[in-house]
Order: sequence, then structure tokens, then C-alpha cells
Amino acid sequence: MSGTVRHQITGLILTRRQYETPQGVALELWLASNQGPCKVILPAQRYVLLIHQRELVRAQALWSAAHLTPDEIRPLSLTSFNGLSVSAVYCLENKIFRKLQDILTAASIAIFEADIRVCDRYLMERFIYGTVSVQGKFHWQGSYWHCQAEKLSPATLTPKLKQVSLDIECSPLGELYSVGLSYGNGSTDNGSTDNSAAKLHTERCATVLMIGECQHGDDINIQWLANEHALLCALEAWFQLNDPDAVIGWAVARFDLRLLAKRAEAHNMPLRLGRDGSALRWLSHSSDPDQGTVILNGRVVLDGIDQFKNAGWMFESFSLEFVSQALLSTGKLITNTHHYTHNKGLEIKRQFEQEPVSLARYNLQDCLLVERLFAKAQLTEYTIQRAQLTGLALDRRGASVAAFTNLYLPLLHRSGYIAPNIGDIEAQHSPGGFVMDSTPGLYDWVLVLDFKSLYPSIIRTFKIDPMGMIEGLKETDSIPGFRGARFSRHKHHLPDIITKLTAARESAKRENNQPFQHAIKIIMNSMYGVLGSAGCRFHDTRLASSITLRGHQIMQETRDFIERQGDQVVYGDTDSTFVWLQHCTNAIDAQARGKVLEKRINQYWSDKLRLEYQLDCFLEIEFETCFRKFFMPTLRGSETGSKKRYAGLKVTTDGELMLFKGLETVRSDWTELAQDFQKKLYAKVFAKEPIDSLISETIALLNKGQLDQQLIYHKRLGRPLNAYLKNVPPQVRAARLADKINASLGRPLQYQRSGRIAYLITVNGPEPADYLQSGIDYQHYIDKQLKPIAEAILPLLGKNFDEMISNQMRLF
Repeated sequence: MSGTVRHQITGLILTRRQYETPQGVALELWLASNQGPCKVILPAQRYVLLIHQRELVRAQALWSAAHLTPDEIRPLSLTSFNGLSVSAVYCLENKIFRKLQDILTAASIAIFEADIRVCDRYLMERFIYGTVSVQGKFHWQGSYWHCQAEKLSPATLTPKLKQVSLDIECSPLGELYSVGLSYGNGSTDNGSTDNSAAKLHTERCATVLMIGECQHGDDINIQWLANEHALLCALEAWFQLNDPDAVIGWAVARFDLRLLAKRAEAHNMPLRLGRDGSALRWLSHSSDPDQGTVILNGRVVLDGIDQFKNAGWMFESFSLEFVSQALLSTGKLITNTHHYTHNKGLEIKRQFEQEPVSLARYNLQDCLLVERLFAKAQLTEYTIQRAQLTGLALDRRGASVAAFTNLYLPLLHRSGYIAPNIGDIEAQHSPGGFVMDSTPGLYDWVLVLDFKSLYPSIIRTFKIDPMGMIEGLKETDSIPGFRGARFSRHKHHLPDIITKLTAARESAKRENNQPFQHAIKIIMNSMYGVLGSAGCRFHDTRLASSITLRGHQIMQETRDFIERQGDQVVYGDTDSTFVWLQHCTNAIDAQARGKVLEKRINQYWSDKLRLEYQLDCFLEIEFETCFRKFFMPTLRGSETGSKKRYAGLKVTTDGELMLFKGLETVRSDWTELAQDFQKKLYAKVFAKEPIDSLISETIALLNKGQLDQQLIYHKRLGRPLNAYLKNVPPQVRAARLADKINASLGRPLQYQRSGRIAYLITVNGPEPADYLQSGIDYQHYIDKQLKPIAEAILPLLGKNFDEMISNQMRLF
């Protein structure tokens, strides 16, 4: 396409950066488009800060005394929340921009919105979220388009990304052994559990670049290379040939790409993996050298751990092995419990020296696992939808506050206001979600009714909004909130944002677009948390409290309404109400009564809000779950009902399903013995079957050593080992012992900074599972694992655990 010229391209923003030129700040955007990759330059932008106009004369005098001159000062038709007019101060250089701020801060002159990056401001003020339409002259550069843009505008096109899964293997000292590359294979995962080596390692675009002499391996594509320098050159050539939009992996930026940049530096060579031939770079953060940013022009780097967390996934461990086993029922080919050694790094070194083809299989397996995980969880699709909803960069971690700012700030400006600063309002605690005191017991037929998206619905119904509160406090007909807040009926933005998101979510449901639905749900649910966060510039306890305390009111009034209908509410939590249907005998009756309650409650709130507040009601409760059996325990050692802990036999279209919430079965800090015992015990109780034999047989098998594999505790170390001084928990004692043994055997220490330790309780205290030296303390497991579970439910059956054990012991 040499010499080809285009005048408009629409694409997804892969990367964005800003840099200084003599003419000002240049913005560089790389796009993925259906016409190919595109580099867009927006020249001559400026840094900007805002100050009150009444401070302008003093500010100019201070700057003049310091021989500093802004590029421009311009009065704006905007005011701060206190009603004072502001001016914009523009600069071409960051150095001068910082000095101007320092002088103002020293003189106690308030500065506004100076922390917003030039690139982010440029995009958000034009409502450009994720995808963009660019007008200008585009010239083909051999592998990508280049354009000095004339105009940018919002767009909706979503091109399919070309992504490579990258993983490296290296020596314990960080010397490269191999680089695995899998390109376009994740989409083949359709839920199949066929994980044979032949299936996983014969994909057309899967290869391993490996140092060593050529060896035979029919099931895998290996490119053998003489040394590390040759491997890096081969990696450059691979990127030039395949030209991916995205690089995915597991800790791929912080480990793999960082190490590649470091090894290239050691060879004094630029590793040209950028789309424009630029070198891969790692920029360490000054505050923490272990943290930093990867610079890879034209290609976005998506880390699997970050993307799972962004999408709201929770795992006991975010290791690739753990997540792969949880979602794919398969895992890595070498783990920390591999039979050759207690240390995975030593096994990798051994395979490189003795079985390099096996190491290549392991390397590529990790690439394929990451691809399959991305496909299984639709992470790339979710990431794109998130960017298109919020304007966040594809690789941005977390950042719900930034997402809120992107959506809200441009609307606020168009209403004549600038944003307050973080800390302008003193941070104050706001009440959390409503949790009702429970009525403990064992029940037949309990319904759960949930308010759909309760907090977003409250925002939408009661017009809760930062600007709306400023306007509402000036109006006579405003809507009352809590803690002195009042909200305008007509001047607001957040309720309208929620309305648009709700409509988009309903559309996504109709189209069965799961990633889009999920992205919208997470963004909507973050709106309350942002307003309650001291790290948000719009934080105000009056806003957050007007949401949560309104939720308390709604939940309490809903309970009262239900009980006036003749049913008993046994528990309530945030947006869920648990209703005991007395005199119910079957699922058909329960379902019918649930639907009636749903309709009556919704009508009650619609009528109440129209009559008392003259508001349309967007609250909607749904009859969601029916339990045939339901158990609400007491607090341990108390008669008071517990909270956020229950179990039940849920009625579903496919039959009945045991469900546990907050109990030992779903908690990672309890052993497999406890979890298995609880499931079996509750199943028998719900089925009204005898339980005595289950308890006695479990204890008998335990004491015979036949359940030893179920006795392992798995705990994560939250701090470095040497940080535990006074209170030393069992997992720390086990980890210290493990590393003491590692040191004596000349093996690397595993737990000094962090880690996840597997250990058992022995007659000599906690010991690591890998180095078990003493006999297991079976009485500990009876007292600390079985007894607490049994005692939670046995009193309802008129039984006592100690008496049952004592009676059983007399039989022997």
C-alpha cells in the first residue's frame, strides 16, 4: 500500500502517551482498525490548571517575581462549587507548569484540575471512550498508517484484536532459556476438557524460541537458537512478521517484558518490539523500583491477573496454576509440588539442561493456558467494553475513580462548574449497607427477594448527584437526602448516566452480550463506592450517606410491609430480604407467593414515592430464590443470630442445589476435611436423615490416618516473615520452618517476602506439608475443624457434639 493516502480511519485506542515538543505537548494514539494499525499524532496541546479569578492578580505578581510566564491566561465562564469564577492558566512545558503550581501552593492559592493528564482531558472533553474516528491525511508507512490528525470524534466500531500470549522461561539468575508465543489459539477453546499435549501443542501459530542444540519434538514447533542474543533477535523478527495488537500473559509486564528489556540492555541492543520499530522499555517507579510501566509503542499489554481483578473475579490465589485448575480443570506442567524437587526454578533449570523439549512444552503450555483463560472469561471483550463505557485505557488497573471522572467531568463543565479538589471536603465515614439482625433457626420454605441494582436505583430515583446537591441546597422544591443533603429535581448528571447505563445493559441482555452486561454492572455498582471514597474529588459523606441510609430505610420499610402481609422476615442484607413462608407445603405454592410479594412490594414503593416525594420509582424488587430448607446459624458461643452466613437447599429448574454463604465450606481458611464434613452433615440434616454415624465414622477415619490428605491448611502470608513479631500465626511458624529446612538443603528460600503455605498441625505444632516431620495432631482437627461445624446445627436437633463423641468412645 506504499503511497496510499486515506482521509478518515475509525479504530480502537490501543495505547496513548504524551510527550513535549517545542510547540507544546504532543499526543500519540495507536489504533487498531479494520484498515490496519494506525499512529495518530495531535500536536501543540497544553497543560492547564484553573484558579479563582479573584486570585489572579496575586498569582501573576508571584510568577513575575519568579521570572515565570504562562503561555496564556484565559477567564472561563465556569465557577467552582462555592460560586467563584475561575480562569485557565496554560503552559507548554511541564517544568514551568510544575513551578507555577509550587508557587501557588506555597502562597495558599487554590489550584483546580491540574492533576488531569493532557491526553485524558483531550479525550474526555470530546466524549471519546475507547473508539475514535480520526480525520486527516493518513500515509502508509509499510506496516501501519500515520496521521497528523485534524479532528477526532467519538465512534463505536470495535475491531477484533490480534493478540499473542507470551511467556518466558529463565534461570534462577534471570538468564533467558526460552520464549513461548501462542497467537490466536485461545478462541478455539469452546469448553472442551481435552488437554492432551497433541491437541495443545500442534496449533498453527504456537511456537517456542529456545536456546540450545536442535532436538526432535514432533508435537511442538521449536525454533532453536545459538544464544540469548540470537533469541532476542528472533523475537524481534517474530513481532515484525505477526504484528499483534495486544500482548497477553500472566504478570507479563511486571515479569516477562521487564526481564526481556533487562536482558536486551545487558546485550547493549534495543529490543525493537514496538510497532514503529521502537525499543521495548521498562520505566521503574521512583518510589518502588519493583513497580513500573512497560513502554511498547502500538501494542497494548494486558496482564491476566489485572484483567481478572478488573472484571470482578475472586480467587483464593491468582497463580496461573490455581486459576487454570479452577476454570479449565487443567494446569501447568511443572508446579511447586513437582515430584523432582521442592522448587520449581530448579526443575526448570534441570529441564533446560537435560530435557529442553520438555521445557518447551511447559513454556508453551503456560501461553496456551493464558489464551484459554482469556477466552473462557471473555477478558479481552470485557476490557474493550469497559474502555468504551468509561474512556479508561485498555491496560488500566482498577481506576473506578478515574472512570467516574471521565464520565462526569465533561458534563459538569458544560453545566458551568469545575470539579472540586480531593480533600476539599473533609473525609468522613458513611454508613455501610443495611444488615438486619437475623432470626436463627432451621426453616422450611424461605424466599429471597432482591432489589435490582439497589444503589444505582436509589441514585436514579432520588436524583443523588454532586452538582445536583449544590443546586438542590439553593432550591426550595428539592429532594431531601440525609445528613443535610438536598438534591435538585432537574439539574443533575449522575442519574442520567445511570439511566443510560441501565438502558445499555437491558440492550446487552437482549443481545446476550455477556461482557457488555458485566462491564455495565461493575461500573454502575462502583458509583456509590466512588462517592464514598476519600480518594475521589467528588467525595462527600452527604452523597454517600444519602445512598446507604436511603437503602436502610427501604430495607426496613420493605420488611415491615412484608410482615404486615402475614409473613416473617428472618434476615436482610444490603438489598436482599429473606422471607419465611409459614404454612407453605410445596414449591408451586412458594413460587406463587413469591410472585405476589414481588408485585405488591413494587406497587407499594411506586405509590409511596409518587405520593410523598412526587418522584418516579426506579426501585424494583425481584423474587429470585426459593429455599426448601434454610439454616441461619447463631454467632459462635452466642444465641444471637449471625450475619452474612447461612445455608440452604435451593429449588432450581434442574432440581435442588445446596448453597452455602459465609460458612466453612466456602472459606479458604478451613481444611478440606471441614468443608467435606459440613456438606455431608447439612445434606443429612436437610433430608431429615440420622447424623450419628456420619460423625462417628468421620472421627474413626480421621484417627486411623485415612483422611490425612484432607487436613492441609492453605494460608497466604500477608507480610514478610520478619514482620511478624508479637503475634506469630501458625502459617508463619510453618513458613519459617520450611525456609529453615530450605536453607539447610541449599535450596532457595520460598517465603521470606510473601507466598502461600500449605501446612498441617502436628503434635509439635504447625509444620509445612512439604517437610512434615511429626505425627499429626488429630485431636486438633476434631476440636477446631469438626466440632465448630457440628455445634452450629446440632442444638436444633437436640444433640450435643461432646456427648455424641463420648457415647461413641464407650463403644470401643
